[in-house]
Amino acid sequence: MKIFIACSKYFYSEIRRVVVILEEMGHEVSYPNSYDEPFAEERFREMGEEEHIEWKSGMMRKDRENLKPQDAVLVLNLEKNGIPNYIGGATFLEVYMAWDLGKKIFFYNQLPDCSFTDELVGINPVVINGELGLVR
Repeated sequence: MKIFIACSKYFYSEIRRVVVILEEMGHEVSYPNSYDEPFAEERFREMGEEEHIEWKSGMMRKDRENLKPQDAVLVLNLEKNGIPNYIGGATFLEVYMAWDLGKKIFFYNQLPDCSFTDELVGINPVVINGELGLVR
């Protein structure tokens, strides 16, 4: 299966560990847009509002193209700053796009308790509770 990893840039250090396991299981894995430069957004934000908007818009457009060839999305929703199962706005948009494209959606941990929990429930992802063997 072709799987796209979606998560906060603050979790990028955890991706490689997960990818190794998924690849051992025979999956082909794609990385988030700015995986090679997790904090690129801050650089563009410092350049100015227009540069930041252009960069952010480009990343969101790229998401759709990255998701189209995938079979599934695995969301690494880990703890961030004391918030369990965190996902941010960009990850939520990736989840929504994947759902809109008819892709399978897996959450590494339980759904977060946040302002868009109801929408995540409606998307009806498979929660694997860290059991990567359930990604199939």
